[in-house]
Amino acid sequence: MKKIYSLIVFCTLLAVSGFSQSKHYVTSGCEIIFSEATISDANRADATSTLRFAPIISLQSMMNVDMSPKLGLFTGLAVRNVGYIYDNYSTVVPEGVSSIKKKFRTYNIGVPIGIKVGNLNGLFFYGGYEIELPYVYKEKTFNSAGEKENSEVYWFSNRTENLQQSWLVGIQFPYGLNVKFKQYFTEFHNQDFEANGVKPYAGLKSKIWYISLTANLFKNADFEGGSR
Repeated sequence: MKKIYSLIVFCTLLAVSGFSQSKHYVTSGCEIIFSEATISDANRADATSTLRFAPIISLQSMMNVDMSPKLGLFTGLAVRNVGYIYDNYSTVVPEGVSSIKKKFRTYNIGVPIGIKVGNLNGLFFYGGYEIELPYVYKEKTFNSAGEKENSEVYWFSNRTENLQQSWLVGIQFPYGLNVKFKQYFTEFHNQDFEANGVKPYAGLKSKIWYISLTANLFKNADFEGGSR
């Protein structure tokens, strides 16, 4: 955690000191997310997640500060649809315990901060930290036959941790294609959440990771196939 905060302070000071002499501009892109989760469930030893595809409603806008053709910083604002699918969630039935499928997701508002290194006019690498506020929570339940049984939506719910933190790395290719890997180090669910005297997520530890594709995330009007 100290390393994360040190990175934030370093990037902020560097941006402030070099802002007046640097090139700064705003870019944006739509993020297509392929996510899974690392799950540890006290109620199930063989807990597994399956790939979740989220092609819509994940938008990002970045403030770029390029201090040289090889080094830059970025921050911004994102609205992101992120979640995971729990394939063999355990539930109690009259006959005992049964497996069902759960789909969990939140809409988050995120603020990233990071650094870009390489040829900022073409191929470069970037990495950083992001903090997100979940503002909509959705949970879907499917029976063993794959039929949807229930769908719940809550605004600003305590079912998840109030703030989600993650680290990210990515590659910006020439002509605008961007590939990013991101891993959350905050657990998705709030294990202490209680409803009607029951803690539905007690013992459920899940941390999401994903790979995403973005077009033109760091590409401004002057970026044309490696010449800006």
